Amino acid sequence: MIEVSHLVKRHGSRAVVHDVTFTAHPGRVTGLLGPNGAGKSSTLRILLGLDRATSGTALIGGRPYRSLDRPLLEVGAMLDGPGANRGRTARAHLTWVAQSNAIAARRVDEVLELTGLREAARTRIGRFSLGMGQRLGIAAALLGDPDVLVLDEPTNGLDPDGIRWTRRLLRSLADAGKTVLVSSHLMGEMEGIADDVVVIARAGVLASGTAEAVTGDHATLEEAFFALTDGQAAYRASGCDGTAP
Repeated sequence: MIEVSHLVKRHGSRAVVHDVTFTAHPGRVTGLLGPNGAGKSSTLRILLGLDRATSGTALIGGRPYRSLDRPLLEVGAMLDGPGANRGRTARAHLTWVAQSNAIAARRVDEVLELTGLREAARTRIGRFSLGMGQRLGIAAALLGDPDVLVLDEPTNGLDPDGIRWTRRLLRSLADAGKTVLVSSHLMGEMEGIADDVVVIARAGVLASGTAEAVTGDHATLEEAFFALTDGQAAYRASGCDGTAP
């Protein structure tokens, strides 16, 4: 389980994350939704130990990420694409990532197959399309077969087939009991896949709860999101909590 509690991150006098609180549960896909610059990536960077919070906590299984001995076996993550050396092949990149956490070499072949990159295994990453790079980042996140997945904008650059594949993968991971936290600024892409959503804007949480509860009387989650971010403070959906920074 992921537990983020009263998280605050300031750059000088500016709050990039303001009192963000939510929980992502096993067996469910949780969507962290908001426009670019809302604080989604900053929240995930703190969760993954890449940045320090000004105050508050972000825990995975009750522990901070930095305390995990072999983190890839517990948490798989993708931030800012694959983060790979463009001169390496896909196989070489995944191999060294696996070795860093003592993951068996056979797992590299398994994730290449799972993400549709088997035939591109010996292709240098500099020749990858944006969508292939996203698949490589997801492959690296899956190497340790972790119980927690944290993915930042995983469908960025994917074509419609790739988006559908990603949705099916996330659903299958959650159905297998894993905790799946996905950030996105595209509401339509999360419609029908997210069990729970956290709507974040202006650095703070505007609403959180089940996707159905946050959608409320609106026709779509996207419409509910625009109602929230247009400043309609009176909006409340049953089962949601909303706080404005």
